[in-house]
Amino acid sequence: MSKKQKRGCGWTHATPLCDEAENKSQVPYYYTTGADSGVPACVVSFEFYRFRFQFQALEPVRFPDQAGANAVRGAWGTLLRQSAPREVYQRIFEPGGSSASGPSGLADWPRPFVFRTAHLDGAIVQPGEPFFFDVHVFDLEQPMLNYFQSAFAQLAAQGIGPRRGRARLVDVEALDVSGQPASLACSLPLDPEPVLIDAVTVRFATPTELKSGRQLTVRPEFAALFGRLRDRLGTLRALYGRGPLEVDFPGLGARAAQITLGRCELRWKGAARTSSRTGQTHPLGGFTGEAEYQGTLAEFLPWLRAARWVGVGRQTVWGKGDVRVIREHSA
Repeated sequence: MSKKQKRGCGWTHATPLCDEAENKSQVPYYYTTGADSGVPACVVSFEFYRFRFQFQALEPVRFPDQAGANAVRGAWGTLLRQSAPREVYQRIFEPGGSSASGPSGLADWPRPFVFRTAHLDGAIVQPGEPFFFDVHVFDLEQPMLNYFQSAFAQLAAQGIGPRRGRARLVDVEALDVSGQPASLACSLPLDPEPVLIDAVTVRFATPTELKSGRQLTVRPEFAALFGRLRDRLGTLRALYGRGPLEVDFPGLGARAAQITLGRCELRWKGAARTSSRTGQTHPLGGFTGEAEYQGTLAEFLPWLRAARWVGVGRQTVWGKGDVRVIREHSA
């Protein structure tokens, strides 16, 4: 691990870039169309906090192959429930529900965070060695860091992984998207690129499952990938961030359907976890690999870049659907 960086947890909320007026329309609640709304043009963005939890192993800590998040998900959730106030736990781990106040039409709210632990898949960390988890938090209103920190500290002390190797929480850092210490939320611009982009290659870095309609897709056609990503960003921002995105929802969908899938080199990774609490087995698989998209992509590229921070598809909270832009071609 690189030399320890200066702590950056004294973060504050950034000042909104502009006011976004509501616009009644027939599109989903997490969007407004932006058409003829009288709202001045402004930067469309998505904000989140990136936290890195630094540990030191006291005993050998073993992480499952292809499923490093499984080493923490169940026990961490239990410890969070025990240590956080009930309303805070529900907002973090069980958002939504019949008693929740929020927009209508969304019964299953996404959780306001994702884990990033894939770098630890299959790793064995020896005593004295460092390791870290990243957590991306999307809730800009409810301070959550202290509760995450408390649960992680307890988890480390009790033991991590199938053999419960003990560790200690050494430090917590707030980082920007480049990995440097930060005191404000990370801000991802979603405005179109100023140059023509006619090809983009993405890597599905962790297992990804996409649905088109109610069916899992075999090939990641762009309309399905962008549609799930657009909806996820919009929903997270509406529920936990600065409110509905001011974008041309119908136009984006129509133009995304014109993007074609070219080279596609994917492989399926099968994985599953068995809950120690319920005994139920849950599939965790999905495809990984690379896909190249061709067409007029300048307006979609910023959204694709955001996918690595929020995830796309099923079970994103545990690290699935980490999609990264690795090449882009300017016309």
